[in-house]
Amino acid sequence: MNESQAKIRVEKLREEIEKHRYAYYVLDIPEISDEAYDSLVHELEKLEAKFPELADPNSPTRRVGAKPLEKFQSAKHSRPMLSLNDAFDKKDVEAWVQRISKFLPKSYKPKYHVQLKLDGLACAIIYENGIFQKALTRGDGKVGEDVSQNVRTIRSIPLKLRRSSKAPKEAYTSRVEVRGEIVIYKRDFEKINKEREEQGQTLFMNPRNTAAGTIRQLDPKLVASRPLRFYAWGLEIDGASIEKHSEEYELAKELGFVVSTQTTVAYNVDEVMKFVKTWEQKRHDLPFNTDGLVIAINNRKIYDDLGSVGKAPRGALAYKYPPEQQTTKVKDIFVSIGRTGAATPVAMLEPVIIAGSRVEMATLHNESEVKRKDVRIGDTVIVHKAGDIIPEIVESIKSLRDGSEKIFHMPKKCPDCSTELIKPADEAVWRCPNRNCPARVQNHIRHFASKSAIDIEGLGEKNVTVLLESGLIKDEADLYSLKEEDVSKLERFAELSAKNLVNAINAKKNPSLERFIFALGIRHVGVQTAIDLAKKFGSLESLTRSSIQQLEEVDGVGGKVAESIAAWFADDENQKLLNKFEKAGVKPQKYAIVSGKLEGKSFVVTGTLETMGREKAAELIRKMGGKFISSVSKDTTYLVVGDNPGESKRQAAKKHGIKIINEDEFIGLLKS
Repeated sequence: MNESQAKIRVEKLREEIEKHRYAYYVLDIPEISDEAYDSLVHELEKLEAKFPELADPNSPTRRVGAKPLEKFQSAKHSRPMLSLNDAFDKKDVEAWVQRISKFLPKSYKPKYHVQLKLDGLACAIIYENGIFQKALTRGDGKVGEDVSQNVRTIRSIPLKLRRSSKAPKEAYTSRVEVRGEIVIYKRDFEKINKEREEQGQTLFMNPRNTAAGTIRQLDPKLVASRPLRFYAWGLEIDGASIEKHSEEYELAKELGFVVSTQTTVAYNVDEVMKFVKTWEQKRHDLPFNTDGLVIAINNRKIYDDLGSVGKAPRGALAYKYPPEQQTTKVKDIFVSIGRTGAATPVAMLEPVIIAGSRVEMATLHNESEVKRKDVRIGDTVIVHKAGDIIPEIVESIKSLRDGSEKIFHMPKKCPDCSTELIKPADEAVWRCPNRNCPARVQNHIRHFASKSAIDIEGLGEKNVTVLLESGLIKDEADLYSLKEEDVSKLERFAELSAKNLVNAINAKKNPSLERFIFALGIRHVGVQTAIDLAKKFGSLESLTRSSIQQLEEVDGVGGKVAESIAAWFADDENQKLLNKFEKAGVKPQKYAIVSGKLEGKSFVVTGTLETMGREKAAELIRKMGGKFISSVSKDTTYLVVGDNPGESKRQAAKKHGIKIINEDEFIGLLKS
C-alpha cells in the first residue's frame, strides 16, 4: 500500500470509527461488536505508525496523551459556570415562579425545560472550527482547571464535531462550547470496587467522587482505563442563535454528544411536579446516579435577560430529591440471626430520614465488614440508601471521635439461644448451628409463608411470633394442625381472624412443587433453582431420592449447591419435618408444564403491569416453560415494558438487540 492509498484508507477508517462511536454512545444502538470496533482502531494505529505523515492529533488513536502532567493549569471560563438555587418541594417551585414573574414580559407565558440532574463532575469543552481544543472543570465558576488531556480520553466525547445538515454552519467555522457532566455508570463503579477489593486496595466511596478524582489524575493513561462518560446539557455556538434550551439537546446530539433523554417541556408548575414525581423512583433504574432535576425558563433570550442573583441565575432552579446519604450516630450494634443461622451485625442508629423514609437500623453484613470499615458504637457515620435497598453504613467519620466510642466484638454465643457460634473455614459469616434457635425457627416459618414461597395470607411476622410464644406451633408443619378455637383465644386474634387464617393455611395444602421446594428454605436454593429442580425431578419423592451426581445435572446447580440439597434431605430432622407435612395432609403437586410454548425463552419485566403483578407474571412465564429473570443480558429473549419502566433495562435491551414488547403483546404470547 502506497501513501496515497494509505491516506484514503486512513480517512475511511476514521470516518467508520467515528460512525460507530456515535452509534454506540449517542444512539445507544451499537452496529458492530466491541471486538470489531477495536480491530478497526488497531488497523488505523498500524497505518498511522507506518505513514507518520498521515498522523492527526484528533485521530481516534490519539485520545491518550504520552506523558503525565506535572500539574494542572488554571484557565478562565468565557462566561461563568453558575451554581443553582435549590428547591425541595412544590412550594419552593411556586415561590421561584412568583419571584421571577415580575421580571418577565407581561405577554410572555413561561414554559419550563425540565431535565434530570446527573450527579457527576461539571465540565466545559471548547471546539474551534469543529476541532477539540480544551476542557475545563467548573472550578469556582469563573476559573477552572484545564483537564483537556484527560477529557479527550473519554470516548463518548467527539474529537471532531459530527457533520450534520441540522447544525448551523457556524458550528464548524467558529467557537463552540459544550457544557455537561462527566459520570461513571453504577455498574462500572461496582466493577471497579470489586477489582480493588480483590487487590486489597481501598474502595471508592461513590461514582461521583470517583469520576471527579479520576479527571484530576495527572496521568491520562490511568484516566483512559476508567469508564468515564460525558452527558451534554448546554451548548453555545458563536455567531449562531439557539432559541430554546430544549433545542440545545437535539443540536448537541447532532454534533456527536450523548444527551439525557429524561427531559420535558412543562407549561405550568403542576406539569413540572408531575415530571418530578414520575422520576422520583424511576431514576433508581437509570445507569447513572442523579440528585434531582434542573428547571429552567425554556426561552434562552428571556433566560439570559433575567440575569443572576449572586452566583445563581434567576431563570433556573435545582430541585433536590430527599437525600440518599445522611450522617447519624451509631447507638449500638447487635447481632441478628437469620433462618440459615447467619449471624449478621446490625447497627442501631439515631433515627434519620433517607430517601424519604425513616431509618433506624443499618446492616453491617459480617464481622470482617465491621473491621474493614472500622465502625464503632458511638461513631458518627454516613448512611446510604439507594432505591429500596436495605440501608447500610458507607463509612465512619473518624475525625469526629472523642474517645468514648467502643469497638464491636462479635459475640461467642448466639444472642437468641446461647449456642456457641461457628464460622466455617471457607465463609466470612458466623452462624448459629442450633436448628431449634428461636430466631431461626421464626425466620424459617416466615420464609415458608412468604409470598414467593407458599404465600399464606395473614401470616406476617407478628402473628408468627404470637403462635410460637403460645406453643401452638414449633415448626412450619404445625401450621396445618391449627384449630380455629385455639387460635381465636390468642392476643391479636378474634373469631373471624382466626377462621380466616386457618382457612388460608388449609387452602395451601397442595402447593406447586417448585413453591414447596423453595419454601423448605434449603440453603443456596432460590426461586429459579427450585423451579429447575421441580422440572428435572417432577415430584418431591424423586427429588428426595436424588444423588449428588443427578443434582449436578440440573441447570445452574453446581457441586456446592448439590451437596447442600443432598445434605438437607439426608438429615433425620428434615425427614421428620417432611413426614409431619405428609401426616397433616400437605401434598405438593407433581410438576407439570401447562404449555411448553415459552420453553427456552427468558423474560425481564420493567415497570408496572396493569393486568397482573410481577409475581403473577413470573408464575405464568415459569408454568409455560420460560424463565423469569431480574436483569437484562445478551441471553434475554423479551423485555416486557409496563408503566413507568426502568430506562436502564430498556437501554440494555437495545444494546443487546433484545425484543421489547408491551403488556398487550406479552398477554398475547401467553394466550397463544
